[in-house]
Amino acid sequence: MKTYDWIVVGGGITGATLAYELVKLGLSVLLLEKDAIPQNATRYSYGGLAYWSGSTPLTRQLCQEAIARYQILSSELDADIELRELDLLLTIDTDSDPQATTASYANCATPPRLISVQAACELEPLLNQDAVSGALTVKHGHIHPQKTAQAYIQAFLRCGGKMQITEVLQILPGGVKTTTENYSCANVVVCAGGISRHLLKAVKIPLKLYFTHAEIIETPPVDLQLKTLVMPANLQRFKLEATATKNHQLWDESGNQSIAPILDTGAVQLCDGSLRLGQISRILKDPYANINSQDSENWLRQGITKVLPKLGNLPGTWHHCLVAFSSNSLPLIGAIPGYEGIHIFSGFSNPLVLVPPLAQRFAKFVNGQEDEMITQLNQALEMLN
Repeated sequence: MKTYDWIVVGGGITGATLAYELVKLGLSVLLLEKDAIPQNATRYSYGGLAYWSGSTPLTRQLCQEAIARYQILSSELDADIELRELDLLLTIDTDSDPQATTASYANCATPPRLISVQAACELEPLLNQDAVSGALTVKHGHIHPQKTAQAYIQAFLRCGGKMQITEVLQILPGGVKTTTENYSCANVVVCAGGISRHLLKAVKIPLKLYFTHAEIIETPPVDLQLKTLVMPANLQRFKLEATATKNHQLWDESGNQSIAPILDTGAVQLCDGSLRLGQISRILKDPYANINSQDSENWLRQGITKVLPKLGNLPGTWHHCLVAFSSNSLPLIGAIPGYEGIHIFSGFSNPLVLVPPLAQRFAKFVNGQEDEMITQLNQALEMLN
C-alpha cells in the first residue's frame, strides 16, 4: 500500500485548492471526495468574491493577495473560471435604518456606499422598490465556484496528484478508512466543510467547528437578466452563527438546538443565465437531518418574491448543503493539538476569497517555509480548543 505525504479529505473549493498547492510543491497527495457530482457548499455557492470586505489587518492582506491570485488563476489552471466584476446590491429592508446599516460597514477596506431606493432600482430594475428603504453598493468579484473547484482538481491531477471518489468513514492514526479501502499517509488534512465536525467527533477529536444547513433554489438558464448580485445588507446568518456557538457543550448533547432558522433573501445569475436564489440557514446538529424541502422552497419563494418579484416563481430546484463556520469568524487552520499528523483547514467565513491565498501559505508552511500568518492561525487554533 502506497503511503502518501498528504491525504486531503473533501473535494470542494477548500480541499481542491489545498491539494493543488501541496502537490505543486512536489508532495505526494491523495484527494478524497464522496460524490462524483458534488453536492457541497461550493456547488451551491453564489460565487461572490468580497475583496472589499476585509475589516482587520489580516483579512485585508488576504483580500489583496486573493485579488492578485485570481488575476492569474485562469492562466495557471488553464481553465475559464468565469472571473468578472459585478455590482453588489446590499438591500436595506423597510424596518432598518439606512444610516445605521451603512455605519456597520465602516471598517471594511472599501465601505459600500449608500444609495437611494430610486438609485437602487436603476441599478437593479428587477428590485421591488416597496420592499427596501435604500441599499448599499460596491464592486464585487465573481467566479463560477464549481468550475473553479474543478479547474483546481484538473490542475492537481496534471501535477501528479491522485483522486478517489469514496466516502471517508474514519480518520485513523496514519491514514483514513473509506467505504472502499484504507489509505496510509504521513499527514491528513480535513477540508470537508460542514461534515468535518462529524468526522472528527467520530474519533473523539473535540474541535470548535460548526455547521449550518443551507438551502437555495437553483433555476435553469432564463431570459430575465439580473444585473447585480443581490444580498441583504443586514445578514442574519452571522447572528445565527454567533447564537449557535455561545455554548459549545450543547453541540455534544442529543437532539437539536432550539434556534429558529433564518432567511437571507438574495440572488445571483451565473454567466449561463441560471440563477441561485436563497438562502435559508438552520442549525441542526445532525448533518444528515431530514428537512421538509417543500416548506423550505415555499419560504424561499415568498422571500424572493417580496424583494425580486419576477424571480420568485421561476421554475427551479431546491437544494441543500452544509456550511462550516467557527466561533470567532477566523478559519481553523493547522495541526490539531494532541493528534499527530491530523490537520484542519476549514471554517472559512469568506472561502472563495480567503482559501486561495491561505492554501498557498499553508502548503509552503508545512513544507518548511516560515509564515507568521499561518503560525498565528495555528496558535489561535490551539487556544480556541
